[in-house]
Amino acid sequence: MKNLLEFLNAVHPLSPDLKEHLSGILKVNELPRKSYFLRQGHICRYIAFVEKGLLRCYYEKDEKEVCSWFMKEGDVIISVESFFKQTISYENIQALEDCTLYYINFNELQYIYQHFPEFNFTGRVLAENYYALSEQRLYSIRMQRGKERYDYLIDKFPELIRRVPSKYLASYLGISEFTLSRIRSRK
Repeated sequence: MKNLLEFLNAVHPLSPDLKEHLSGILKVNELPRKSYFLRQGHICRYIAFVEKGLLRCYYEKDEKEVCSWFMKEGDVIISVESFFKQTISYENIQALEDCTLYYINFNELQYIYQHFPEFNFTGRVLAENYYALSEQRLYSIRMQRGKERYDYLIDKFPELIRRVPSKYLASYLGISEFTLSRIRSRK
């Protein structure tokens, strides 16, 4: 929990009351490898911080899994639309490694926003950062070739290259495993 509180405090200083409140409500989830934080067709009721481990977010199209994001230590995990609108998710979030997550539910987050106004700044900064990452991802998909997307991933998120299985990396990059293998062999 210490890492989460330090992470949040780095975004915007937390008041002692807010730290105490968070310490009292945060729950821990030891999520084993291959298990799910969220399954398609369910509502995302929790927002979590990855203390340890790696997860993937994916959806299914024509009986094929399409990876849309990876979340590792220090990341916040959520199905954005499902969580904030409390609607059914089209995404799955699955652990690729054994994970330790700290989480709160939707109502607890709303309570924090209402009773600890300084946390609204924290929420806004996190939303801006994740929105910017989402925009970068969309640009990459629309404007870059597979090799350029791979090079970007190596530059910005090199640990993912080592930790994520090739079939999921290829899906995330929008290329086949064969093409990924060819790109890697040229490095």
